[in-house]
Amino acid sequence: MTIPDAIILGLIEGITEYLPISSTGHLILTKVLLGLDEPNEQSAIDAFLIVIQGGAILAVLGLYRARVVQMIRGLLGKDQVGRRLLVNLVVAFLPAAVLGPLFDDTIERYLFRPVPVIAALALGGVVMILLGPWQRRFFRPNQAGDGAVAHTFVDIEQLTWRMALIIGLLQCVAMWPGTSRSMITIVGGMLIGMRPKQAAEFSFLLALPTLGGACVYKGLGNFLGDGPNMFEVLGATELIVGILVATIAAAFAVKWLVSYLNRHGLAVFGWYRLVLSAVFAVLIWRGVLNLTPDSADPPDPQVQSSAVR
Repeated sequence: MTIPDAIILGLIEGITEYLPISSTGHLILTKVLLGLDEPNEQSAIDAFLIVIQGGAILAVLGLYRARVVQMIRGLLGKDQVGRRLLVNLVVAFLPAAVLGPLFDDTIERYLFRPVPVIAALALGGVVMILLGPWQRRFFRPNQAGDGAVAHTFVDIEQLTWRMALIIGLLQCVAMWPGTSRSMITIVGGMLIGMRPKQAAEFSFLLALPTLGGACVYKGLGNFLGDGPNMFEVLGATELIVGILVATIAAAFAVKWLVSYLNRHGLAVFGWYRLVLSAVFAVLIWRGVLNLTPDSADPPDPQVQSSAVR
């Protein structure tokens, strides 16, 4: 891996981590396009793709520092709203924390490949296109005399632990790379009645324990495992550059997404996913993407924290 490779991967991680278009899907496909699919480097590359998520974590910590402080005050018993939000995040995090390590090896062996990623991108695109119109019909003010049932929207402060658990269970679907952790958690929030902006904020905050756990799990596994670690294979400079670029890119992506969701829904991201999956399907069909390294020599299923992308 070169520094330009690290910059490209850091940009893609930062831009796509919080957008509902699947960071893992983009990183896996970009890895193939950059030629970073040598079998003897796969363990280090896969660890790199997870650890640079640290940049995305730093971006959210900076942008949502007021919420983080509020939760810390809640932990100390000084803020009831902050305590409730913290409890909801823990509840939403637990399903992925439990199921991720259990299915980690199987997911890495069979799903960390371009074809399953493309299928997940397309399916998620369809879901997002259909979700907005459904929510606008289901959650609407009750018109006098029309016989409609009123369904009120839910703010992030009004979430119950049961609602948080639903989002957490849906987050486990993102163990299939290409699904997108942010997409499925935003979808989960909208299904229980959160507006897109509110659902996105909860998704961003849920990323803190989820991505943080992934980074620690993968990083420790890579360093404690057999063979050379990612620093020895790829270099420390490349990792630092990747994290730094991901931090900056993620900060801009989060700010833009929140502004966009204030005015629009998720449909544009759904159409983007469908177009992207079609493009890569054609590239595979035409033989432009060589899947032989992926298919012939699956990466070492040591510890891929795919649980939550």
